Amino acid sequence: MDIIKTKDLTFEYIRRDEDGNVEGITTAVDKVDLDIAKGSFVAILGHNGSGKSTLAKHINAILNPTEGTMWVDGMDTTDQDKIWDIRQTAGMVFQNPDNQIIGQVVEEDVGFGPENMGIPTREIWERVEESLRAVGMYEYRKYSPNKLSGGQKQRVSIAGVLAMHPKCIVLDEPTAMLDPSGRREVVRAVRALNQVEGVTIILITHYMEEIIYADRVFVMDSGKIAMEGTPREIFSQVERLKELRLDVPQVTLLAYELQKKGLRLPDGILTVEEFADALEKL
Repeated sequence: MDIIKTKDLTFEYIRRDEDGNVEGITTAVDKVDLDIAKGSFVAILGHNGSGKSTLAKHINAILNPTEGTMWVDGMDTTDQDKIWDIRQTAGMVFQNPDNQIIGQVVEEDVGFGPENMGIPTREIWERVEESLRAVGMYEYRKYSPNKLSGGQKQRVSIAGVLAMHPKCIVLDEPTAMLDPSGRREVVRAVRALNQVEGVTIILITHYMEEIIYADRVFVMDSGKIAMEGTPREIFSQVERLKELRLDVPQVTLLAYELQKKGLRLPDGILTVEEFADALEKL
C-alpha cells in the first residue's frame, strides 16, 4: 500500500514587485506522479534547483500544491482538518539540526514533540529512550546539544521526530552541513530505522553514496521526474546522470571508465566490495 502518492503535483513560486504585481512565475514542481510504498526506503536526487526540496515540503503540508494532489496515508494535504494528522504521519528532518533542536538537554529536546501531542509523561520518557536508542544516542541523553558534533545533533533531530511515532520520515538534505563521518552516522541511523523499525524513509540528497541502499530512486530535473529505478539501474546510466549535472559514486565511475577501456565489468557497481569481486572474476 502507498503511504505517499501524488497526481499531477504542480507548485509555482510567484514573484511580486513592491506593489504586489506579478513579476514572474517559477514552476518548481511540474506535474509529478509519485507512488511510495509503506515501509520502503526511497531516495530523491537532483541538483540544486531541481525541485526536490519543494516536493519534500508538500509531504509535510508545509506547502500546498498549485495544481494536482498530494496524499499522505490516504489524506489530502490540502484538507485543513487533517494537517495535524498528516504532520504526525510524516515527520520532517531539515538540513540544519540547530534549527530543530530547542531543548537545553538532549532527552528534553526529544520529548518536546510527544509532550505537545499530549502524550502521558510516562509514555513520553519511554518514547524518548526508544528513539535515542534507535539512533544510537541514548548515552548522550543528559548532554547539552551544544556539546555534540554535527552528526550527533542530526541524530538527535531524527530521534525527536521518531519520538512522535511517524509512519514516514522525510529527510531534506540531512547531511548537507556534515563532514563525511557525520554523514555516515546519519545514514546508518536512517537505514536502521527503515530496516528495524519499519519506518518509511524518504531521503532527499545530492550525495550519491547515501542512496545505494535505497529500494527506489527518483531523479528530479527542472521540477520533473527525469529518471526512476533501483540504485543499480540509475547508476548504470552514468552519461545520463552527467547530463543532469549529477555525480556518481567514485567506485561506480571507476568501473565505468574501466569498462570503456575494455574490461568486462558489470553495469552499476555500487560498492568497493562489488568492484573487488568483479575484478576477481575477470
